[in-house]
Amino acid sequence: MSSEIKAKIQEDMKTAMRNKETERLGTIRLILAAVKQKEVDERIELSDEHVLAILDKMLKQRRDSISQFQTANRADLVAKETAEMDVIHTYLPAQLSDAEITNLIDKTIKETAATSAKDMGKVMAALKPQVQGRADVAAVSKKVKEKLG
Repeated sequence: MSSEIKAKIQEDMKTAMRNKETERLGTIRLILAAVKQKEVDERIELSDEHVLAILDKMLKQRRDSISQFQTANRADLVAKETAEMDVIHTYLPAQLSDAEITNLIDKTIKETAATSAKDMGKVMAALKPQVQGRADVAAVSKKVKEKLG
């Protein structure tokens, strides 16, 4: 099963090369390198779900970097990471609203019969595939913790 997202990224790389969009091209190459690395490591062809997980991880890395760069007053690096995040976001599905996330959490808590913080793992395991690439999983995890706490 081939990934449509990967094909789109490869097509966008060619377009960025033709249009001499160096920053965008750099980010696209980073994405493709991460995808290729995963394919080589696991000897599989990645599905869209795998590619979304990689993109999600890349976004999380950039969020972490941005917070560290802001602490260090490095506006130049914050701008670079933010630009990379913008490119990565173009390959993700539409982001979920806060209301949609809350509804999903409530529904999942009901479905898993979760009652306390001890059930957090069960709830997150059921929720993660639904929010992957569509919301910050760490933020969703925080909301689940508040609901179960």
